[in-house]
Parts: sequence; structure tokens; C-alpha cells
Amino acid sequence: MKQRRRGLFLRFLTASLLFLLVASVSQARPRPGREPSYLKFVANATELPSEENYDYVIVGGGTAGCPLAATLSQSYKVLLLERGGVPYGRPSLMTQEGFLSTLTNVDSFDSASQSFVSEEGVPNARGRVLGGSSAINAGFYSRADPDFYQYSGANWDLRVVNESYEWVERAVVFRPELRNWQSAVRDGLLEAGVDPYNGFSLDHEVGTKIGGSTFDGRGRRHSAADLLNYANASNINVAVYASVERVLLAYSGPRGSSRSSISAIGVVYRDRMGQYHHAMVRENGEVILSAGAIGTPQLLLLSGIGPRPYLSYWGIPVAYHLPYVGQYLYDNPRNGISFVPPVPLEHSLIQVVGITELGAYVEAASNVIPFVSPARSVFIRAPSAPLYLTVATLMEKIVGPQSVGYLRLASTDVRMNPLVRFNYFSSPIDMERCVNGTRKLGDVLRTRAMADFRVRDWFGVRNFRFVGPALPVDQSDFEQMADFCRRTVSTIWHYHGGCVVGKVVDADYRVYGIRSLRIVDGSTLTISPGTNPQATLMMLGRYVGLKLIKEREVQPATKSDSGDL
Repeated sequence: MKQRRRGLFLRFLTASLLFLLVASVSQARPRPGREPSYLKFVANATELPSEENYDYVIVGGGTAGCPLAATLSQSYKVLLLERGGVPYGRPSLMTQEGFLSTLTNVDSFDSASQSFVSEEGVPNARGRVLGGSSAINAGFYSRADPDFYQYSGANWDLRVVNESYEWVERAVVFRPELRNWQSAVRDGLLEAGVDPYNGFSLDHEVGTKIGGSTFDGRGRRHSAADLLNYANASNINVAVYASVERVLLAYSGPRGSSRSSISAIGVVYRDRMGQYHHAMVRENGEVILSAGAIGTPQLLLLSGIGPRPYLSYWGIPVAYHLPYVGQYLYDNPRNGISFVPPVPLEHSLIQVVGITELGAYVEAASNVIPFVSPARSVFIRAPSAPLYLTVATLMEKIVGPQSVGYLRLASTDVRMNPLVRFNYFSSPIDMERCVNGTRKLGDVLRTRAMADFRVRDWFGVRNFRFVGPALPVDQSDFEQMADFCRRTVSTIWHYHGGCVVGKVVDADYRVYGIRSLRIVDGSTLTISPGTNPQATLMMLGRYVGLKLIKEREVQPATKSDSGDL
């Protein structure tokens, strides 16, 4: 019996090493692909003039900024400013296997992600590359919950919304092929009552479905940066490694009087060599901030737009008192369990989702991680390569959320992360939804579809080999489940808010009190749009671009108005 067990272990170890070898080879060799056409109009910021005029200056070449710039360039001269580099030519960034390393490789200035830790101690990440967070995420694509359009506070034309989604999807969305783990998750969700089965769908539908993916059939990542291929190359400049320091503002009329008004006239940014550049907007043009839920409120504060007492405390000259900048910041808490299966699994990111009626979504992934056994470290003194294990993960994300946080400056240097607090589970509604979601994870684990992922112990009992905390044994006990939610809270990188509609911008995304200044990104959202936000944010960039072109066709001689509180 001992020899049989030893033989099974050696077979498992051999299979694991073979799987690692295949995975490492596939990751080391970049997938073949043509150089994207948008690189023709991308330049290092050092190559741009010290001052130039544009119709639109867009700050942030991320999930919303890229489609916005591509759309506006069809009719107007556009400058898109991105603080990071380009994603093309980075093998780990462009493949699924590089997902975790991209999020953890944050040491250099050229890293595609910038880490930050909330005041609750939860690690998080921001995109710092052309394409933004759509270039570092798990690639899942699903349109917004229909309720999002009703409660987001913005003005929506649903016909244009659908056309904008379709425009995005033609370029960057693919149907994934399910393999062992994702197929089992699909079956487990259906067994656990997350029905009906909706098959492959890009729409938000209650039940279990296969969503879209921004990884193509060869495993190559596509992101919002690919949408720049739609741009009119003669009308657009994209500057990378361009760090915008502040929005430039001008006053008309006596300052402080009722006749005074403030307009955004451009931005000042610094290139990688430390040289300053001014990008100015022409008559009827606009500055549009698309720097995300962390970057946009930070930039407004550094430009003197925010709560007067707070700006005065930092010694920042107050341009306009706007009390809610940095407020109403949200992050959807993620909770879940991970375990090592008895046989190696394929590497997979999110492909299947269970949309429950309990206020939670269930998703899954499988990853290969290094593991050094304590026994190896004791008995093998010579340096040795770590073992690699497949870890399967089931996770839930709550709808909303209701818990409200805030953002504050940590420095007047725009390159430094601000301080953020999300106040996870401060709302009892969020806690109830988390408990419901984690109970559903327990239901999935008990299904027949999950039986093959249990490990038989020395006594013949089959159970999961958990990595990290397991779900409480008594899942009917609300307090135990709530404690699990608090202890295991992490992020799913869907933070939003900080410049929300109705508080900082109006229903057309114009910043209150400032002419020619608009915000088009996730900082304007009060709720996360469905299971994953990237589809909605790419749609938003296209949608607002189309609306702006239409506005200027109707009123070509009218200066952009600011919203009114």
C-alpha cells in the first residue's frame, strides 16, 4: 500500500512538473502578432513640443480614455496623455499566464501597474500603461446590469449605448473556450441553483453564463488600447510617460464676483526627463479627465478644485470650492476560498459567472503559484527551484456596494498614491450580501461537479486541501459567516467613485462650476456596473465621444458650459 501511495505521489509530482514546463515555455515565448497600427501616432512625451493647441486634451489613456480619444479624433484634433508606457511587446502583460506577475511586479517606474494599499490594509492596484486597468485585468467582459442606467444619474440614450458596446466588441471581445476548471464551475453553479443557464452571453442576465473575454483564441490580451486602431491618425497624438501635474484654469470677469467664471484652458504635464509641457485647448474645446477613480479626484485636488478648508490645509490655492471631490469612493469587497486540486489544472482567468438574486456574483479562476515546502527548506540546504502548484479559486463579489469611503492626498506630488479608505462592510446591507454570497460558495463546493477536486486523505476521506481560510463549518451561523467576510476581505479591483454624478459632475459629466472641463471614467460611478466594469467604461468613452461630436454639430459656436450645482 505504501509503495502504491508513493507511486501515486510521484505520478502527481511528475505531472505537475510537466505542466509547469509547458506553462513556462508558453509564457516565455510571446505570441505572434502584428504591431498595432496605433503605434504610428504614439510618442514618448519627450518628443512633443513644449506647448501645443488641441480641440480636446484627454488625461489618462485608460479604459475610458482610449475609446474617447479614438472617437473624438474622427472630427477633432486630440491629445491623449498617458503616464505609463505601451502594452505591446511585453509578453507577461499580453498573456493570461502573466496576470499575477503583472499585479505584483510594481517596483520599477515602467511597471504596468502601480500598487496601493487602502487604509484597511487591503492591497490593490492601478493601471499604469496605455489601456489602463483593461490592460492588467482578468479579461472578463460583460455589459452593465440594466438597472445601472436607471440609477447612475447620467443621461443615457440606450440606442447609442448599444451601438457603443457593439463598436467595442468588434475589436476586443472574444468567446472563451472552457476547459476543466471553468466547465466544472459552470456545472457546480447550476447544481447549486444559480439558474437558468444562459450559455454564452455578453448581457447581464440572472443565472449562470459564459461571458466574453478580452483574451483571444491564441491567449493574447486585447485592451482599450486596441480601440485606438479606430482613430483618425492625422487627428490624434498619444503621449506616453506623460505625468499631468494639474489642470490650467483661467478666470473671466472680476474674480470672486457673481460675474466671474472659471474655464479649463489646458494642462501642464512633465515628461520622463522632468521637462514641463503645456497642452492648451482651442475655442470650444475641452479638457477631459479620464485618469480613473484614484487619479482623477487626486488631480482635481492638486488643481485647486475641491473642499476649500482641505485645500487650504495643504497650501493649495483654491480655484473652486467643490466639497465632494474625493468623497463617495467605493470598492466591491471580494471574498472566497482557494484549494489545491489532486491533479494539475489549466491556467484560467474568469470566464464563467453566476449572477444570483442574493446580491452577489460568483466567479472563479485557476493559477499556478510557486510553493516551497518547509521540509525542503530544512533538509535541502542548497538553493533549489520551488515547486509549482495549481490553485483553484472560487470567489464572490457583492452588488453595489453601499459602504462609502473617501480619498485624501498623501502628497502634493501627483506620482504618489493618495490615501484611500473604502470602509468595507460599514453598511449592514453589504454584510448581508457577503454572507449570502459566501454561503453560495459553500453550496457550489458541495456539488457533484466539485467532487473530482477533493483530495483523499490517509484514511480514505475525500476533502478539499484549502490554501488559506476555509469556509466556517456551520454556514447557517450568520455571525460566523460575517466574521469570515471581515477576516478574508480583499479586492476584485473594481473601485469607483470619488467624482460622482450629482456631486462633482452633472448628468453630462461636466464638472460643476468649471467651464470646458469634463470627467469621463469610473470616478463618476456610484455603483459598479454589473459583474465587471470594463465593458461599461469602454462603452462610456465611445458614448461620450459620440455625444460631444453631436453637441458641437448642433451648436458649433457655443463655448462648453459648466454644470450648475
